[in-house]
Amino acid sequence: MAGKIYHVSKRAEDKKWAVKAAGSEKVIKLFDTKEEAMEYTEKMAENQGASFVSHASKGANKGRIQSKK
Repeated sequence: MAGKIYHVSKRAEDKKWAVKAAGSEKVIKLFDTKEEAMEYTEKMAENQGASFVSHASKGANKGRIQSKK
C-alpha cells in the first residue's frame, strides 16, 4: 500500500465508526454502522488513489487490523 492510508475503527466513547487518516487524531467522518463507514472510505480512497484498513471492534482481535484494501 503506497500513499495515504485511511483507518476505519469503532470509538469506545460513543460506539460510532470513525474514519481517520493514518497518523492523524482528527476524525474525518463518523458513522453509525461499519458498513456505512467502509463504503464511504472505499469511495474516498478510490478517488484519491489511497488505501484503507478496517479494525476489529470486538473479541480477541479488538483494535487489530481486520482487512486491507
